[in-house]
Amino acid sequence: MPATPLLNAEDPLRLLRRLGVWRVLPRSFRARLALVISAVVAFALILVLAVLPRLLDSYFTQQETQNLQARAAAVEQLLAAQLRLTARGGQVPIVAPTNPLRLSDQVVAALTGADEPDERSFLAVEAQVVAQADLTVQVYPGPEATGTPVATLRAPLTESPGEGLTREPGSVSGSFTITDSYWSQFSGTAPVRTVVVTLSSPYTLRAETLQTLFTVLIAVAVLAMGVAVVVAFIVADRLTTPIRKLTLASRALAEGDFSARVTAVPSGAPEVTELATAFNRMADELQRSIEFIRRDRDRSREFLADVSHELRTPIAALRMFNELLQDGAADDPATRNEFLETSRVQIERLDWLASNLLELSKLDSGLIALDVRPDDLRTVVESAIEQARPTADRKGVQLVAEVPSEPFRFPHDPPRLGQVLGNLVGNAVKFTPPGGRVTVTLARTREGARITVRDTGIGIDPEELPHVFDRFYRGSRANEIRASGSGLGLAIARSIVEMHGGRISIASRVGQGTQVDVSLPRHPRPPEVMESSPPAALPVNTAVSE
Repeated sequence: MPATPLLNAEDPLRLLRRLGVWRVLPRSFRARLALVISAVVAFALILVLAVLPRLLDSYFTQQETQNLQARAAAVEQLLAAQLRLTARGGQVPIVAPTNPLRLSDQVVAALTGADEPDERSFLAVEAQVVAQADLTVQVYPGPEATGTPVATLRAPLTESPGEGLTREPGSVSGSFTITDSYWSQFSGTAPVRTVVVTLSSPYTLRAETLQTLFTVLIAVAVLAMGVAVVVAFIVADRLTTPIRKLTLASRALAEGDFSARVTAVPSGAPEVTELATAFNRMADELQRSIEFIRRDRDRSREFLADVSHELRTPIAALRMFNELLQDGAADDPATRNEFLETSRVQIERLDWLASNLLELSKLDSGLIALDVRPDDLRTVVESAIEQARPTADRKGVQLVAEVPSEPFRFPHDPPRLGQVLGNLVGNAVKFTPPGGRVTVTLARTREGARITVRDTGIGIDPEELPHVFDRFYRGSRANEIRASGSGLGLAIARSIVEMHGGRISIASRVGQGTQVDVSLPRHPRPPEVMESSPPAALPVNTAVSE
């Protein structure tokens, strides 16, 4: 059977969940982030407290060993001086000429004896004052510390330790040689004696120093942990503030407040700033989209209401004529012919209305693409005038074209622009009384071209000008001339002009006439580019719709 692991990656998490640890953990991201930062700092401090004392113990042990070696060297120098002083230049032996060899009584007395009962011997003074350790002195008969020593002298450390001193295990040994000149009178050669000095169980400051340092480290660690917790909460709050702002702004967007934005974030992190900028950009696009959808929805409702209203009139007339014919009006030939002629007019109006609605719907939905090409704009102007001339002649209105004498090649869609000018010139003739004048002017401008249709007609009331772009709008007075149209002509004209990247505007005074200006750019832009740029300023009296 394959061996199954005792633990896998998910077991610790499951164990914590079973023990209920997750329940005591903070739920907010800010608190969890502060807890994680504090835990990292605490782990670092624990690691320092666990490792640093060991390193310091090794360091101070080495320092104390060096200090003890220095003490041993000082004891050696003093001991050598004392032996030379006792030997008196060879008059007193260091090692007595006995069998077996031993230290001379003078040397033993000089090292271990005291002149007064209350005084300490030389070795005792060296052990208590210089060595501050148990002192052992061994004297060997030859130049090497081998074999059995001639004598071993000990001076234990008996004084109580000073403040901060403690006895530590360990020892340090040192040696020196001294010439025993006394023996030269027997053999002619003075032997060399070896003296070994050993310091053991010395007084040191290592334990006290380590304890002090450890206490200071504990205090510093506690202080650092407190500062780390405060800083962790400050940092966590600074890092999570942009996230909270993003959350609040997202919640506001979800609840329908599309004006919610994320203000300047205090963290200064480029990633967070970029995220906030991207969120605000997304919110701007969403707000524009929602506003566009709302406006389109409102326009659609108004459009459907207007279409229903416009369709109701001819349908009601046709229904009435049909009922009258069924009730016996068909027996009268004159009445029948009048009803049939009126029905034909209403059917034509329905057909015209349906065609205009279809045309406007295609323009609004982008189903119609312009065929822009360089062509002579004079041809479009002259064609529109020739198309309206029969109506103008019957009405007694003078048509005048003011165009350049040379060809005016300009990028445009001739059929669509002809449709615009045909509508404008037709409206001007319709609203100009007999004997009036309609002038169409084509001129170059710094931006491109401008076509102006100016008449001496009845003009437009200032109260009606703000609504002239509305579809199906024919004026509040709804006189006979205005009521004869569909109210869609200039709405279609405006859409075509905007598809060329241009604008249409109007200035009008009641009783003095109307002037419609069509401005076309030299380089037509698509509608989506136009929507992203700020709209151009229009005259006080804007467009007219027929």
